[in-house]
Amino acid sequence: MSLNDFAIIESTLREGEQFVGADFSTDDKVEIAYALANFGVEYIELTSPCASPTSLTDCKLLSKLDIDSKVLTHIRCHMDDAKVALDTGVDGIDVVIGTSSYLRDFSHGKSINEIIDIAQSVLTYIREQNPFLELRFSTEDSFRSTEDDLINVYQAVDQLDVVNRFGIADTVGVATPHSVYNLVSTLRNLTDADIEFHGHNDTGCAVANSHSALTAGATHIDTTVLGIGERNGITSLEGLIARLYAIDPDYIRNKYNLHQLHKLNQIVADKVEIEIPFNHYITGLTAFTHKAGIHAKAILNNPETYEILNPNDFGLTRYISIAHKLTGWNALQDRASQLGIKINPDNLKAVTHHVKAMADHKRITLSDVDELLHQWADNNYNFDKTEGSSKKTSSTKRQTHN
Repeated sequence: MSLNDFAIIESTLREGEQFVGADFSTDDKVEIAYALANFGVEYIELTSPCASPTSLTDCKLLSKLDIDSKVLTHIRCHMDDAKVALDTGVDGIDVVIGTSSYLRDFSHGKSINEIIDIAQSVLTYIREQNPFLELRFSTEDSFRSTEDDLINVYQAVDQLDVVNRFGIADTVGVATPHSVYNLVSTLRNLTDADIEFHGHNDTGCAVANSHSALTAGATHIDTTVLGIGERNGITSLEGLIARLYAIDPDYIRNKYNLHQLHKLNQIVADKVEIEIPFNHYITGLTAFTHKAGIHAKAILNNPETYEILNPNDFGLTRYISIAHKLTGWNALQDRASQLGIKINPDNLKAVTHHVKAMADHKRITLSDVDELLHQWADNNYNFDKTEGSSKKTSSTKRQTHN
């Protein structure tokens, strides 16, 4: 499977609604849907129309939006749900049923044979009602289901020749990249249909697992903005984009409107009343921040030395932090240039020593550093190494410390 042939099923308006802080109004959903479409996701997945009366009316409304993204809804493998979903006007229906012993025993209570009978009945009915609808069938808790059970279910459904896509779901985040690769490869050998992967992030593997799914032959990946969803959520849109950009930046630049990503993140963060995590992929506050002196020097010479992602492609900028004891003279020289200040090399190294010493004694700010740069440029300060303080003196008595 080429990593240049995949589609994103963006589930912020389905899985994301299961995030503890999410309570999207109709207007919220419309705004998010437009933002997702502007970014360029291929699919937008909505909460089941059977979840609530508003979910039904919203599903009908969003399916009529003038956007390029296809609109899907997600339902249980149940005939009543199928009948409601068919009446919403969506472009596709995603059908799911649990196959692990946990869900068979403690959720729906059906055996594997009963699951196969129900799936065949529901999926055939949907296809008969709408020959052009995009139809997906997925097992739930796939990675705690036995491989024999999964193969029996998938093969029975595949023989119907009614679904466009099969889904594999790591519902509790138990999977590893290796197990994902193996299961997707197995399914790939059983069917010519598309394959979708849905991965939860309980153990921190969602992005890696999604990438592994693609390398094994998956064609569709489920994401949410900021990775929100049930518990710790699923593969984040930003994480998937970052991972795939690192492999082929030209392809990702051309496939999606990357400059829209930060705006999209902020819209969703505001709706669910959280901050974008400081270390979030691409859009986090520190994603393109460099601090150590050796890093700063290399970044100033060539950003690719310490950046696999180009912030400019996302409409963002890098930041070199200089107000700390790890700073280097290259970073301070760059800051002086930004301020229009010229400092000779000896003085530049001296002021660097000064900044380090000050930062050893207290927390300093960029304004403190700027003030020192101006002072040393004016040639009227002396540094007392022992006390870490500045003293006015004449230029003939000033000493520098390298």
